[in-house]
Amino acid sequence: MERHEIEIFLTLAEELHFGRTAERAGVSQSRVSQTVAKLERRIGVKLFERNSRRVALTAIGQQLRDGIEPAHRRIQEEIARATAAGRGITGLLRVGFSGVFTSSLILKAADVFSARNPGVELQIQQVPMSDPYGSLRTGGVDLQVTELPIDEPDLTVGPVLISQLRALLLPAGHSFARHASIGLEDLAEMTLLTVGGTVPDHWREHHFPRQTPTGRPIPQGQAILHWEDTLSLVLAGKGVSPVSAAGARYYMQPGLAFVPFRDAPPIEYALVWPSARETAKVRAFAQIAHEFTRGLGGPNRVLDAL
Repeated sequence: MERHEIEIFLTLAEELHFGRTAERAGVSQSRVSQTVAKLERRIGVKLFERNSRRVALTAIGQQLRDGIEPAHRRIQEEIARATAAGRGITGLLRVGFSGVFTSSLILKAADVFSARNPGVELQIQQVPMSDPYGSLRTGGVDLQVTELPIDEPDLTVGPVLISQLRALLLPAGHSFARHASIGLEDLAEMTLLTVGGTVPDHWREHHFPRQTPTGRPIPQGQAILHWEDTLSLVLAGKGVSPVSAAGARYYMQPGLAFVPFRDAPPIEYALVWPSARETAKVRAFAQIAHEFTRGLGGPNRVLDAL
């Protein structure tokens, strides 16, 4: 069997549909039919039962698929491994994330990356919100997905992967929890939790401002170091916190409310890595994550599709 015959046979054995097989193989449906007919003539038996409604493997077809599929997969893996090695895409790649829903995207993109680059060992880990860039600078991670804005001269910002409406996390018993939406000016009437640690001032002011757009002061509450502390403090009535609206599907529990802002910019999450340590592995992962996001409908729709 020639390579194209093997690939068409295995694709049809998986899809059991001539149209989808042709699309995946990049050939016409007639080419698929001709290839299958040629194989059946050569082997001397039918490999597929087919009519206008369905396609199914025969017993001999199943036997052939089970016999050659593992060997074909192994060959493809070795070709991919050799190609990746030739491009310098081997070894260990550590990828960080800042929250549970960003980890969902990273883990899905990592599956695609690993399939294309089997010579790379991936490690996925969470980055503390109180030190968002420390792991990048010490080499704890090679790249990470984190909230914008990022204004750090030594870091390269890659594509935006997630864009979500901004919401306010507050106790369910709070008077504003019954509102359909809130405005940034309303923050002057609440105690806003903030973030401690080595968070850049421009980032803290963007997400946890000290004053409203008209200049009214916003009461400042406890500085948090870990996201889990936010949930506990809000439940205890110690303050409120801006969050991504996507947080409602991951963190909603009795006693909490998520109310969308009507006038705040969305929260965007992008890949970032140290400019001085940009490698072929980093570029390859960033490209695959970007392609994966676009395939799910873009930054505004990616979480709905996960």
